[in-house]
Amino acid sequence: MGGGTGAAQASSLKEGASGSFGDFLQKAVNETVNSGKASEHQMAASAASKDGSIVDVVTAVAEAETTLQTVVAVRDKVIAAYQDIIRMPI
Repeated sequence: MGGGTGAAQASSLKEGASGSFGDFLQKAVNETVNSGKASEHQMAASAASKDGSIVDVVTAVAEAETTLQTVVAVRDKVIAAYQDIIRMPI
């Protein structure tokens, strides 16, 4: 679980520039789900073996939390933009 996720997210942002906004959102949601699953897997592996590293677990949980916070912030911005469009006079 190292620092490779930042590079993967930057790569997906570059790929998303050529695709549609919906594709970009789908990739972001998939990355969020995968990050959460990796965190859960790391916790389960650490709990199953007594010699598991707690640092790896904390790192995985922190990465999942950061990813989720980013998705929530983007969601809030999209909702705010939608509400601004709805309020526009015709």
